[in-house]
Amino acid sequence: MFRKVKKRHSSSSSQSSEISTKSKSVDSSLGGLSRSSTVASLDTDSTKSSGNAVSDTCAEFRVKYVGAIENLQFNMSKTLQEPLDLINFIDAAQQDGKLPFVPGDEEMILGVSKYGVKVASLDQCEVLHRHPLYLIVRMLCYDDGLGAGKNLLALKTTDAKQHDCSIWVYQCSNAEQAQAICKVLSTCFDCALASEKS
Repeated sequence: MFRKVKKRHSSSSSQSSEISTKSKSVDSSLGGLSRSSTVASLDTDSTKSSGNAVSDTCAEFRVKYVGAIENLQFNMSKTLQEPLDLINFIDAAQQDGKLPFVPGDEEMILGVSKYGVKVASLDQCEVLHRHPLYLIVRMLCYDDGLGAGKNLLALKTTDAKQHDCSIWVYQCSNAEQAQAICKVLSTCFDCALASEKS
C-alpha cells in the first residue's frame, strides 16, 4: 500500500506538483455503490516537490483503452478538482453512454517517462495517444466497481493554453498495475521538477 507523499519545492516561478496516493472507500453518488478504491492523484497546482535524479527511463505497461471525453470547457474542468468528483464524472459518462463500461479487446502499451505518457500499439509501430508531462493535471486509479478486480486509470489533461481539459480512461489488469503506473508518473514529476530547480 502506498502512503501519502509530500515533498517541497522552493521555486515560485515554476509549475509544481504533488502526488498523493491513498486507500480509501469511495462512495459513488450514482446507484448507491460503495467500493474500496485506491486513489492515486496528481495535482500540478500545488507547491510541493522534491529532488530525485533525472532519468530517461520509460516504464511500459499493457493496458486497454476505455475511451475519452475531450475538450471540456474550463468551467467544467474547475468542478473536477477532487478525485471523487472525477470518479463520479466518469461514472455518469458511462451511465449516459458517453464512455463504455468495458474497453475493447485490443491491448496497448502505455509508456511513462519524464516526457509524459505515450500510448502505442502492441508492436509500437503506431502511437495512439501522447500526453506531455506538463499538460497532465491529474492521474488517478480506482476499482471499476464491476467485480472483476479490474482498475481504471483516469488521466486528466489540459491544452497548452489551459482553456479546456480532457479525460482519458484506460483499464489496468489489476490494482497493483494501476498503482505502479501512478508511482512511476510521480517519480517522473519529481525528476522533472528537480531538473528545473537545478
